[in-house]
Amino acid sequence: MCGIAGIYNYRSPKQPSMELNITKMLSVIRHRGPDETGMYVGQNVGLGSARLSIVDVEGGQQPLSDESGNYWIVYNGEVFNYKELRKGLEEKGISFKTHSDTEVVVQMYATYGSDCLNKFNGQFAFCIWNKKEKEFFLARDRVGIRPLYYWHKDEAFAFCSEIKGLFTLDNIERSISAESLAQIFTFWTTTSPSTPFEKIYELPPGHQMTVKGSDIQIKKYWSLDFPKRGAFYSGSLNDAAEELGYLLKDAVKIRLKADVPVAAYLSGGLDSTFTTSLIKEINPGILNTFSIGFKDKVFDETIYQREASKYLNTNHTAFECTSEEIAEQFENTVWHTEFPILRTAPTPMMMLSKKVRERNIKVVITGEGADEFLGGYNIFKEAKIRRFWAKEPNSTIRPKLLSRLYPYLPMMKDANTIASKMFFGYKLTETDNPFYSHLLRWNNTSRIKSFFSDHVNQKLERYVPIDGIDKELPENFEEWSNLSKSQYIEATIFMSGYLLSSQGDRMAMANSVEGRYPFLDYRVIEFCNKLPDQFKLNCLNEKFLLKKISSGKIPSSITKRSKQPYRAPIASSFFNSNPPSYICDILSSKCLDAYGLFQSLKVNTLINKIRLQKNISEVDQMAIAGILSTQLVYRMFIENPILPKIETNQKIKIIKE
Repeated sequence: MCGIAGIYNYRSPKQPSMELNITKMLSVIRHRGPDETGMYVGQNVGLGSARLSIVDVEGGQQPLSDESGNYWIVYNGEVFNYKELRKGLEEKGISFKTHSDTEVVVQMYATYGSDCLNKFNGQFAFCIWNKKEKEFFLARDRVGIRPLYYWHKDEAFAFCSEIKGLFTLDNIERSISAESLAQIFTFWTTTSPSTPFEKIYELPPGHQMTVKGSDIQIKKYWSLDFPKRGAFYSGSLNDAAEELGYLLKDAVKIRLKADVPVAAYLSGGLDSTFTTSLIKEINPGILNTFSIGFKDKVFDETIYQREASKYLNTNHTAFECTSEEIAEQFENTVWHTEFPILRTAPTPMMMLSKKVRERNIKVVITGEGADEFLGGYNIFKEAKIRRFWAKEPNSTIRPKLLSRLYPYLPMMKDANTIASKMFFGYKLTETDNPFYSHLLRWNNTSRIKSFFSDHVNQKLERYVPIDGIDKELPENFEEWSNLSKSQYIEATIFMSGYLLSSQGDRMAMANSVEGRYPFLDYRVIEFCNKLPDQFKLNCLNEKFLLKKISSGKIPSSITKRSKQPYRAPIASSFFNSNPPSYICDILSSKCLDAYGLFQSLKVNTLINKIRLQKNISEVDQMAIAGILSTQLVYRMFIENPILPKIETNQKIKIIKE
């Protein structure tokens, strides 16, 4: 793992500040790669890498070239099948100077061009400079596990693993995008390639980019696909269990490849417990596992974490997170996410990665992806229940099924209330809408936009975030099953934009820890997508097939337990008896009015409501987290310029040509 950065001044051959600019970019992302720093500087181009050494610790320094010296790479991530790919290259007569996967990637590109991407099984973002053609080639992994941001204007192009690196460059303006705010307060994230900032973009997952002079070409090389209704996997449930079991075990096996110790997160849920059991099968030695619990027992899963650790005989480290700690660390969380966030859940994940790093561990295996591709989320069950209810919209019995999904919501204590029916009945009968499964969530989240200032609303005149995303749907989308449609929407918007970014990569890399995700192996994804819906969501029994293959491998209590989404305290964190001073400051009327994003009177009314009431609605919880984090984003990245600390004694290996 690394942090990478680069600049291409395609009309300015002489750039005396290139070295300094690359150094500045790397200096603010050193948390991604604290082990060593390297730089390549050509006539009008610069590449930089801050390295977290995991594979070929001694010899994998970057930037690195292919055998000919024409292609230079900076690379963030891992290609897990690199040894097999290297063997094939060696059979073609290609020799290697290191044992790193980085060199395999650049040699693969030199040999196969962009077709190499289809041969990689991994999680990556990289840039290759072609000296002869004077061309950048950039690529990002299939589902967006590793980040890659870019900016271009007039005579220059720049990229970086994190937006804050781009903001160290003097010629890049900073401003919040009103349309992006509207997206975040609808979908929880922006829609790719947008970011919260004007003219700062991400390379979308599964895409490649070439930059040759002012000509920038972006092309998709992989996308999620599902079969037509009735054209699913034809094997039996037992056949599917055998094949998925094999794929998952191999996905775990190749993700154990590292020249440093590998640990695992153990949340107490089915996904992480099962992946941990596979690690123990493959490597029965001592396995370090880590988990986080909460002082507030509404959010706590400690009992299941301990049970899983005892059952699998792991060397377990657990710690308890308090609401006060979440408030204290939330500011740091937002600095790393660079995004407004509607939940505090990323903060405990950042604290957990710190515990991992304190044990001198750089790599953890986690269970992300199982819910998306094996039908685990409540939103899938909710859509199924709502479709059932929509057949008899006046029924008083059918909506009661929803109480099984959200027992923690105050309104669900009495599922017959008019309020609960109004809440879950939003556009109930519009079952032909391609986004039916997500309309309710998006509508509830959109209510937060009522806090926007007049200035923001003026910029958003006639802009409706949902209106544009239907144009991005695959051509054969309407031929998919209802569950397949829901899975596609969840994976391409929420998973990539929030789960793997704000709650995943950023929180782990804040403490120089690499997360690895067996369920996001593209072979696992493509197999799961072919499965019949009932193998994934059987009636209302989520992850049906995964539960089958986990039987006998993990505690039955974990296999049979009800789905508990990972959440963390929000209102109780920010409005306790002694909140950190920054909260009162940044939510003050003076600060709200100065930044001009929210109506101070409405925000103050919300704050007073939260302080006075015991049961705070989910929408109000999201609103205060979103407003607070947006204010912090503005302060950190717009109001106060990022001043990178450049260590005078910092050793940077510089290659000049």
